[in-house]
Amino acid sequence: MTSTRTATRAGIALMGAAVLALVGCASDGDPGGGDDASGEGSTLQQAQESGTITLAIASERPYSWVDESGQPTGATIAMHEHIFSALGIDNIEVEEVAWDSLIPGLNAGRWDVISAGMSILPERCAEAAFSDPEIMYTTTLAVPAGNPNGLTDLDSVAATDGEVTLAVQSGAIEAGYAQELGIANTIEVDTAQAGIEAVQSGRADAFALTAVSLNWMTEDLDNVETTEAFVQVIDGVEQIGAGATVFRQGDTDLLEAYNAELANITSDEQTYLGLVEPFGFTAENLPPEDLTTEQLCSGELE
Repeated sequence: MTSTRTATRAGIALMGAAVLALVGCASDGDPGGGDDASGEGSTLQQAQESGTITLAIASERPYSWVDESGQPTGATIAMHEHIFSALGIDNIEVEEVAWDSLIPGLNAGRWDVISAGMSILPERCAEAAFSDPEIMYTTTLAVPAGNPNGLTDLDSVAATDGEVTLAVQSGAIEAGYAQELGIANTIEVDTAQAGIEAVQSGRADAFALTAVSLNWMTEDLDNVETTEAFVQVIDGVEQIGAGATVFRQGDTDLLEAYNAELANITSDEQTYLGLVEPFGFTAENLPPEDLTTEQLCSGELE
């Protein structure tokens, strides 16, 4: 049975300081890590021998977060408990960190894997290795109840010529969309919860994020609602969004083993839904068989 343990914030800070002091030795001078960079076996071998792997999350519901009892939960956590258990790794340790710290911390050796449903983008692929696609995305806007500005998508925000303020999560794909569309009146937030609070407080007129996240997080709120989900179009091209688990580029053994187990999930709709449906995901979020990480990394989706 898979066990999980969540590091406390104080523990994370202490552990982060210790790892920073040791990372040069652990990575043998290679901050990207790798299968044999430390001379002590690959990351996969070390995780299997210790029975423990460390995941970094950005606390975005319903992908991955720590619940009120201190236990990690969410759709990506459910998949990872299933996959890593099949690889003989039964103990998952979770660290909550800011979104912008996920890939830098991974490459610095502070954690082994990123479990945040991160979108596969060319610029990110240049810095880290992504698993096969796991979750398909659409986008929505969180707006004040009644949608007083009549917003429907990011194009409608751009059409206001700066009359409305858009909140975006720093480093998230929606921040890139806003920049591409020339939406200048934006504010950046560190977390999804902060984006919703910006709308609630009136600091922002809308907050853009993946539809499944905002629908989940605003379900019980009276003063915030979401628009219909949409697929953003940039320069006439639909922006196909797919999330995946993230690894260091040198951890090929771990990535290949992970993908082999992931295929057992994504090739069977019922298995997939059994893991993610409790968190609001549906069959529409299951990636098509012909969509590849290579395509998404290259940006060749026209």
